[in-house]
Amino acid sequence: MEHITFLVAVVIVTALAFDFTNGFHDTANAMATSIATGALKPKVAVAIAAVLNFAGAFLSVKVATTISGGIVNEKTGLQPSIIFAALVGAILWNLLTWLKGLPSSSSHALYGGLIGATVVGVGLHGVNFTTVVSKILIPAVVSPIIAGLASWGATKIAYLITRRGDRKATDKGFRRGQIFSSSLISLAHGTNDAQKTMGIITLTLISANALPKGAQPPTWVIVSAGAAIAVGTYMGGWRIIRSMGSGLADIKPPQGFSSETAAATVILTSSHMGYGLSTTQVCSGGIMGAGLGGPSGRLNWGMVRRMVYTWGLTLPAAATVAGIAAFVADKGDWGVALVGAALVIGAGSMWVISRRQPVHADNVNDVTEVEIAGTAPAGPTATTTTVAA
Repeated sequence: MEHITFLVAVVIVTALAFDFTNGFHDTANAMATSIATGALKPKVAVAIAAVLNFAGAFLSVKVATTISGGIVNEKTGLQPSIIFAALVGAILWNLLTWLKGLPSSSSHALYGGLIGATVVGVGLHGVNFTTVVSKILIPAVVSPIIAGLASWGATKIAYLITRRGDRKATDKGFRRGQIFSSSLISLAHGTNDAQKTMGIITLTLISANALPKGAQPPTWVIVSAGAAIAVGTYMGGWRIIRSMGSGLADIKPPQGFSSETAAATVILTSSHMGYGLSTTQVCSGGIMGAGLGGPSGRLNWGMVRRMVYTWGLTLPAAATVAGIAAFVADKGDWGVALVGAALVIGAGSMWVISRRQPVHADNVNDVTEVEIAGTAPAGPTATTTTVAA
């Protein structure tokens, strides 16, 4: 531990700050549909998600090793300042998309930040692009499609099985099922996303020669990463919960249970295989599949387009910001200080802006701006609502 300098300590704290933003940014992945259908009260939902995110952090380290020894080449002289710049890019993008209520990928923000900072700070040879393609880009395209198809099929089956039953009774049963399915997603999220911060901290310690190359995350790293994402989860990313729970589709309990079960299966399978996929994209794909598989078969295509555009922008946008930050941080201590100041000012400004139209546990289901395509009658009497940013 004698190799942990002040800069390394700053990077570790910043990594945990990213983990915190990851937590509240991705709470919606597990709990948005359960909150929207009334299966769980908002505060109870985020408390369950927080506990299970923490527990999930201890189940595996395969995704962590994908980051610490897969995406970037540890032998190319990676410095803590580069990792710091990567985290700055990821955090700022996370906060911007949270402010806009857009369910973007915290994972891809982190990957983009790491790639952009490494390319600027080390060069193209510092990034293992084969790993990026096989374990990040391909899963990014395939996983939401698989989750969507599985959710669509599960929703069709759910409605087919219960078509002769009493709707109130079946909805009550599916709400109970959602407690289990949403909890499973929370556990899966901790298994996948908490590991990403573990990988970043481990990579930082390796770059500072505090750990040997190829080392796995120490216990204190696992505990701290799990705790940071749990606290962030409990804070509740209410803006994104509103968007995912009511903004993509009018989700009923059978659809919520189907989408959550499909998403959890995809996430746990990918974590076991070491794929650093986006839990946000998987859960969003599940919700879209459930929306199309439901009785109305409708989605808010305007929200879908905004979301997909954001997915496409996340990695290059975070990479660009992180690349600029790496260029400045490479100038010396004053450069690192300037990047840190930019992070604090940027984060603080977005928080202040968010207070103008606060979204919290008490109004998360009061959707004043949601329009599900085709559900409002045509004509001047139609009620038009869209998700508030």
